[in-house]
Amino acid sequence: MGPRMTRSAVKIAAEDGQDLRAAMPPPDSPLAMRGMTVSYGEKPAVFSVDATFPARSMSAIIGPNGAGKSTLLKASLGVIPRLSGEVWVFGKPLAQARDRIAYVPQRASVDWDFPTTVIDVVQMGLYRKVGLLGRLKGLMTAQAQACLDRVGMADFAHRQIGQLSGGQQQRVFLARALAQDADLYLLDEPFAGVDAATERAIVDVLKLLKSEGKAVVAVHHDLSTVRDYFNYVFLINVRRIAEGPAQTAFTAENLNATYGGRLSATHISELTLSGGAA
Repeated sequence: MGPRMTRSAVKIAAEDGQDLRAAMPPPDSPLAMRGMTVSYGEKPAVFSVDATFPARSMSAIIGPNGAGKSTLLKASLGVIPRLSGEVWVFGKPLAQARDRIAYVPQRASVDWDFPTTVIDVVQMGLYRKVGLLGRLKGLMTAQAQACLDRVGMADFAHRQIGQLSGGQQQRVFLARALAQDADLYLLDEPFAGVDAATERAIVDVLKLLKSEGKAVVAVHHDLSTVRDYFNYVFLINVRRIAEGPAQTAFTAENLNATYGGRLSATHISELTLSGGAA
């Protein structure tokens, strides 16, 4: 992953030559970044990354542990600061298009002991539309209930979130994202620690969003399902390794470059020959 550098050296190195990336991304790209660098102390977690995710697609960000997958996603949202780089959402700077994004964080990062009900969590996704005063409480409740129904959680509306299983909790946070009625859905490890039925249900919802013209970008760790779930891939190991349609970018060569020989030739062959997203 390269030598350690001082924080200032990381920033200077990332900015060096950024003029070569100055071209604006396509205006219909739901998420694009140029020269993205994020550093934790002296170690760059993401270094000088360019990315252009396509519209009306399901895109996977893949790479080994510690490759910067979640860091890239969070930095693109502004959840964590970046040392350098620019982010565009549908051709506009991030600050001008935040209301077009819905975000589902890693389940492990959420305080599930917080005393609140399922319906209240989902209604949080509606505040941007109706305001914190909740003047349209009846409408909010109906919309939240409809979103819970889409993820198979309508019967759990008044349950405390801490009483739910891991898969149920993930469905609730997806319902909250659906309540935002966004154009771009960003998900950080949405299938981590969930049961098979929940994984299938989440995939079905995400594919439906794609069919409605929405864009989905997800950090994903299970290489065996990449080609079944996603039609676009972005491979990262601190630096950008490759990106493109899954049929052409999810290759043995790119997997070897991304995982540094940690995958066997047989495993890579099985991964790259199987499946294919609809």
